[in-house]
Amino acid sequence: MGPSISPELERLQQLLQHPFADTRLLQRAVTHRSFSADHNERLEFVGDSVLNLAVAALLYEALQTMPEGDLSRIRANLVKQDTLHGIATGLGLDKVLRLGEGESRSGGHKRPSILADALEALIAAVYIDAGYDAAAALVRRLFADVEINPQMQAMGKDPKTELQEWLQGRKMKLPLYRVVATLGAAHKQTFDVECEVEELGHAERGIGGSRRAGEQVAAAAMLGYLKAHKL
Repeated sequence: MGPSISPELERLQQLLQHPFADTRLLQRAVTHRSFSADHNERLEFVGDSVLNLAVAALLYEALQTMPEGDLSRIRANLVKQDTLHGIATGLGLDKVLRLGEGESRSGGHKRPSILADALEALIAAVYIDAGYDAAAALVRRLFADVEINPQMQAMGKDPKTELQEWLQGRKMKLPLYRVVATLGAAHKQTFDVECEVEELGHAERGIGGSRRAGEQVAAAAMLGYLKAHKL
């Protein structure tokens, strides 16, 4: 039911491993309020709750001896914006988001908050389309590459702190952060920030609604680079 979808959305549907009975839900999930009145904010509201429940059940099964407080801390790390942004980027949501012209020009396709919200909206779309079991199965697939173990209770450091401690542990200089560009109108700016580790000769970029937020996204990208290259 619903309109035919673009090849890009068809590819996303395949990555989600959920063929939508109502493709309008899929299209709405990737639609920002700047594009249309039929946008994804109500879906995001539902998706946030479905995600929290599904992750809670996942942790309850995987960490059977862990107390409630530690489970709550781990869940908070799994459902935070940085984590969801990474998953959304892996799905290629930045390539299928429907944004208004102004939002698109200001870098909305890369904004972590928009991508994280769209991922939650997709989870809600699956929930409404096929029920909780289908949505919970999607959440399990999305988090399949995350190794869940008791040591995760020590998580919680922000990316800048984690990167700083990684470098200090190897007697390396602290990273350099610089604003590469400021995008958007004065009342709604986004900051394109570069994080450089001089001794590695490598830099990563991040976009955020403030300089500090951009630095955190850039630091998270640098951490991803370090882990991917097993440094």
